[in-house]
Amino acid sequence: MEKRTEIPRKSIYRLSIYQRCLERLKTNDVETVSSSALAKAAGVKSTQLRKDLAHFGQFGVRGLGYNVGALADVIVDVLGTSSLQAVILVGMGNLGAALSRYGGFGKEGFEISAAFEADPQRAKTVRAGVPVFPAEQMSAYVIEKQVKMAILAVPVEVAQSVANELVSSGVQAILNFSPIHLKVPDHVVVNSVDLALELEHLSYFIK
Repeated sequence: MEKRTEIPRKSIYRLSIYQRCLERLKTNDVETVSSSALAKAAGVKSTQLRKDLAHFGQFGVRGLGYNVGALADVIVDVLGTSSLQAVILVGMGNLGAALSRYGGFGKEGFEISAAFEADPQRAKTVRAGVPVFPAEQMSAYVIEKQVKMAILAVPVEVAQSVANELVSSGVQAILNFSPIHLKVPDHVVVNSVDLALELEHLSYFIK
């Protein structure tokens, strides 16, 4: 199998989309699906679908298509979501608190095991769906639990320093909700979600 670092990030992203489509097919008791049908459901061209899957091996039978269950299992294994992955949440403002209460992460193979907040009063009073600890305990927790993924929902002025602490503690992947470009080492992956920017893009299409 090709090394993950050599596979385009967009291909990895599309794998998650394919997986969701396959799960819906499994729910509807569909056993096989053609590349064109799966690609249409995922919103991509069939050539793109086949190219993405080719990074991980040969799948499907000409004239029959893909076995839905088998392909879903392969993608789950590739994405590393066959067992729950621990994730920590940093920042318990309105967004962080809402994320902590979201129940859909477990269905996709992720578990927010703990949250961290710098404001002692907020840490005590926030309505959260997970245990909330003082920010100064974050590094020790990451090291002890060997946490590799974190969700960052902190104010922009502290985002880089928090990211630095996460990386130095062993975190290798960050989902960043702070509107700032984080500088991290090459071995660390950052996906940024700028909600205001996304709304700005959408506004262009409103007539």
